[in-house]
Amino acid sequence: MPSNSMARAATDLSPRRILAFWAPLAATWVMMAVEGPYLAAVVARLPEPTLGLAAYGVAIAMAVLMEAPVIMLLSASTALVEDAVSYRRLRTFAHGLNAFSTVMLLVVLVPPVHGWLMIGVLGLPEDLARLTYGALWCFLPWPAAIGYRRFWQGVLIRSGRTRLVAGGTVVRLVAMSAAAIALAVSTDLPGASVGASALSFGVVVEAVAARWMARGAIGALLGPAHRGAAGVGRPPVSADPHDIAEIGRVGVSTADPSAGPAEGGELRFSEIGRFYLPLMLTSLIGIAIQPMLTFFMGRAASPVESLAVFPVVHSLGFIFRAVGLSFQDAVIALLGRRNQGYAEIRRFAIGLGAGLSGVLGLIAFTPLSHLWFVHVSGLTPELASFAIPAARVLTPVPFLGVVLSLQRGTLIRNRTTGPIIVATAAEIVAVAAVFVAVGWGLGWVGATAAFTGFLFGRLTANIYLTPKVRGARKSTVSRDQASS
Repeated sequence: MPSNSMARAATDLSPRRILAFWAPLAATWVMMAVEGPYLAAVVARLPEPTLGLAAYGVAIAMAVLMEAPVIMLLSASTALVEDAVSYRRLRTFAHGLNAFSTVMLLVVLVPPVHGWLMIGVLGLPEDLARLTYGALWCFLPWPAAIGYRRFWQGVLIRSGRTRLVAGGTVVRLVAMSAAAIALAVSTDLPGASVGASALSFGVVVEAVAARWMARGAIGALLGPAHRGAAGVGRPPVSADPHDIAEIGRVGVSTADPSAGPAEGGELRFSEIGRFYLPLMLTSLIGIAIQPMLTFFMGRAASPVESLAVFPVVHSLGFIFRAVGLSFQDAVIALLGRRNQGYAEIRRFAIGLGAGLSGVLGLIAFTPLSHLWFVHVSGLTPELASFAIPAARVLTPVPFLGVVLSLQRGTLIRNRTTGPIIVATAAEIVAVAAVFVAVGWGLGWVGATAAFTGFLFGRLTANIYLTPKVRGARKSTVSRDQASS
């Protein structure tokens, strides 16, 4: 695609075009977010719901921590897979990360390690630790399945096939639902194990579906006629220059020096490592927030109630925050070589974030909160009284999440990933400090203190990244001017 056409398309973004490219990715994240409340509602209707929900929440927190090394494989494959060599080498890199994540979970499942971690460190009661142990075994396939799924989804996004990504998530939800219903009806498994097994089954099925859906894009990468071509891995050029695939190709064009660390040459494992390490560390630090809050809530006021409602409130908030998380990949793809699309994307992000927080606030501050937590999520009125204040604290977070995705996407696009790590570290420090102050210092209920810390942590990251984004954009412009 000629450079003047690329520049024109990048600067000719409209809200409709941004929405058309991003909507399938948003739908994917929303569908994934829905599975949390859905499975929590299933667990809440099984025997011993309070213990089941608490164990399910702890097990999810640990499983998500184990998957942290593979989370950014989607962004990596979107940015780096441009030919047969880069595809094979990043795939090999993904194999190693998936194996590493699985081994991490196996280590946690060694009985002495599990007992020390759950009872000694987290301070969980023995019956809760026992239920968590069984649920974690059900999560064993989870890390590798997540890694493969995200790797192949990145290949799909790079080739402009974002609708197939959403289609794979539909497959996941159907498989997960079928597994949850079958296990709940036909077995005596504890609620936490039912939820964990259903989640793992759904992700494994989705990973298989993603590989099958990506076969066309992979064939284009590996086919002899496509090797070394400027359009490797791209869908056919649409007759409509404003078709969404056109916009997607602007974002991932191999002519763009921001697309990968080894532009114009053979991608080496050392370059993959340098590119991926900052993203992996960011994911590890960020995901550690939930286990950390689990530890804090276990030692705060109303620990069992807080641990029981935390996954329910977190799942509700994640429905809205997931839309913001999906926006990061759209920013990377649509921003343009010289950040030409930044103003349009920023305006879209502000409107999107305000709308998401507004809808969450409508639920949290009206009688809809009782409807959601009691009738939809299946909490008892007593547990709902713990969940509603926590949900109200969470209301501004979806807006801040969209802003964070805009900031991170811009930095990744400009190959300035260092500030992202610092911002994530600052966020987790702020979360801990605020929880200690209001949870342990003022005696707040653990769940409310946890989400208060989450709010202030996210705000801290936004504030830190604001000047960094401005500096990265200016640096890219200066670099391009110097090279032209």
